[in-house]
Amino acid sequence: MPPTTAGPPIPPLPSNSSSQALLDLIIQIVSLLLLSSLNVRSFVGRWQVLHSKLSTLHSALVEILDSPYWSENPLVQTILPSLLSTLQRLKSLSDQCSDSAFSGGKLHMQSDLDMVSASLSSQLNDLDLLLRSGVLYQSNALVLSQPVPGSNNDDTEFFIRDLFTRLQIGGMEFKKKALESLVQLLNQDEKSARLVAKEGNVGYLIHLLDFNAHPSVREIAASAVSVLSTASDESRRRVFEEGGLGPLLRILETGSIHLKEKAAAAVEAITVDPENAWAVSAYGGVPVLIEACRSGTPPLQASAVGAIRNVTAVEDIKTSLVEEGAIPVLLQFLISSTTATQEKASMSIAVLAASGEYFRSLIIQELGLQRLLHLIHYSPSSDTIANALRALSSLAVSDSVARILSSSILFVMKLGELVKHGNLVLQQIAASLIANLSISDGNKRAIGSCMGSLVKLMEMPKPAGVQEVAVGALASLLTVRSNRKELMKDEKSVMRLMQMLDPKNEVVNKTFPLAIVTAVLAGGSNGCRKRLIDAGAYQHLQNLTNKDVAGAKKTLQRLNGNRLRSIFSRTWRE
Repeated sequence: MPPTTAGPPIPPLPSNSSSQALLDLIIQIVSLLLLSSLNVRSFVGRWQVLHSKLSTLHSALVEILDSPYWSENPLVQTILPSLLSTLQRLKSLSDQCSDSAFSGGKLHMQSDLDMVSASLSSQLNDLDLLLRSGVLYQSNALVLSQPVPGSNNDDTEFFIRDLFTRLQIGGMEFKKKALESLVQLLNQDEKSARLVAKEGNVGYLIHLLDFNAHPSVREIAASAVSVLSTASDESRRRVFEEGGLGPLLRILETGSIHLKEKAAAAVEAITVDPENAWAVSAYGGVPVLIEACRSGTPPLQASAVGAIRNVTAVEDIKTSLVEEGAIPVLLQFLISSTTATQEKASMSIAVLAASGEYFRSLIIQELGLQRLLHLIHYSPSSDTIANALRALSSLAVSDSVARILSSSILFVMKLGELVKHGNLVLQQIAASLIANLSISDGNKRAIGSCMGSLVKLMEMPKPAGVQEVAVGALASLLTVRSNRKELMKDEKSVMRLMQMLDPKNEVVNKTFPLAIVTAVLAGGSNGCRKRLIDAGAYQHLQNLTNKDVAGAKKTLQRLNGNRLRSIFSRTWRE
């Protein structure tokens, strides 16, 4: 039997050939290979796989040929030459495998076929991306102008698909320019970020964070992922779902300072969602975040502390944070960092202090009490002060801490100042501390001027619990005789108490004003009793008693008892 001869030779490519001539030549070679791959004598199984790929390639090339603007597209110009080279190599291998006299090394041929097959798969993927993007159906697709804020969604979505096509198929310069345009688009507004999350291949963008990527590409990709993570809920969720947290933590551990700052900002944003925060521990990120706090630049530290603040909400991570040394690091930020970092660190300490005795003892051991006290006096941020007060409130569960706080005139005076001049959150926390600490009579007298503000808080149904703590704080201050007299001299406060006591006022639970009237009467002062009667307390209490309001009858009896004692006292003197 005569030996099988090679298939028809590949026609030469004319010099100065056009894109059309190049594409025609490639289609011709693919047609030849589709025939020759059916007649091979060696490695038939591999050639069957290659035949399937060549068939898919032929369909893709025909579709490109039918696209109206394919010849204008720069990406097509980069794909076709490399595709021609692959096909020429494949034609040579086809000729060898079709020759019955072929006696070359089987392992070598097998390796060559596998490499060419892999190249062909990669080029098929590029063509598929190009076709699916739709850019071949618009003139000058890859020189689209950057959408401006307010552009319609269709234009922006097309631009995004174009960018990601360049990013995935193009060479180094294509990738860099596409990434720069992407960062610019992401920085425009939240809407653009949502569209990128929806239309873009975020998984491929995250792939560019890999250490094998070119440094310049990796740096711009990190910027894009950072902006995408911080821009909107949808885009942040997409970054996490595409596996972005692990690569970001690796950059935070070993990247350049600039890359670390970008990665830390992204990690902080991603971990805002409790559903995502747990994964920090799974990726081994807890020690990475703490080390970033210890040795990073101020912007890096701010983001790393923010991420720690987020993960303290995850019960299983709290112990790991402490074991890795988070508490002394966080406490240091309370006295030596930017305002933003202080706020995040103080919130972390507040969460840990509320998490159990183990955490509280470590905070106290690391001089946390002193630093928190310093913070409430000198921080310009009301949020930071609120966090510090919450932490102190949790630490006050310890008797020794409660004694220190109760006896500190500076601290008690600060509480009184916050009740008078702080925002509602600070007022509520400060009032709660006044109510729960065993403050000395002298210190209670020192903050008596805040009682009017506590009466005002009693009128507020929201936030939840504010009325209760206001009543508790005011009742505590009224155990001092001079404070009772002082409150009764405050006409506005007495008027407010009577309004709250009025049965027609259904906004305030009558338990609250009844408790304060009872506290005023507890000292037996005729002057206080007379002031309450003159203000209308007797009539209100009588009406509440008739309605069987709990506590009203007992308070009325106290008021009457004081009244009778007063009458008997005057009669005896006569």
